[in-house]
Amino acid sequence: MLQTTSAPSAPETGIAHSEGVTADEFRAALARLAAGVVLVTAHDPEDGPRGEDVGMTATSFISVSLDPPLVLISVRDGSRMDELLERQPLWAVSVLSESQRHIAGRFAMKGRVSDRLLFEDIAYERGAASSAPLVRGALSVLECRTEQRVRAGDHTLVVGRVLRADAPPTESGPLGYFQGKYRRVT
Repeated sequence: MLQTTSAPSAPETGIAHSEGVTADEFRAALARLAAGVVLVTAHDPEDGPRGEDVGMTATSFISVSLDPPLVLISVRDGSRMDELLERQPLWAVSVLSESQRHIAGRFAMKGRVSDRLLFEDIAYERGAASSAPLVRGALSVLECRTEQRVRAGDHTLVVGRVLRADAPPTESGPLGYFQGKYRRVT
């Protein structure tokens, strides 16, 4: 059973692409695909005297390969995370638990000026391999180094080699995303 919490919704567009499907039709069809929710983080050492941490909620995260260990995230072209990962090869992923939906919602906000305040009251530790924030209480954490970037429509697919992975014991379940809402998977 999935329980819901609203997530930010994207603007509607009813204009058909040249192949005939509209953005609304595409979004509605893919909203029926349940996905896990992760927080992608990176440290920007060039932003200010001590640098700044950057975070992005993502549901487009998959494993790619076991040998070598590779994962893939999708980031919107021109987003803060896209611009940072273009020059900073080290990043991390925290697989969020059902009790961390507030973190997912916070980092899904569009148009924010800075991420500094978003990290302020979140318990995290800095990754040894990436220097990126790793959310405490996450189901698992992975630290990665970019291996490849591929432009795909209005997004960039970032393939990362997993440098370190940790899956601490937990009783928590995963945070899911289905039909435009964060949900508890039970």
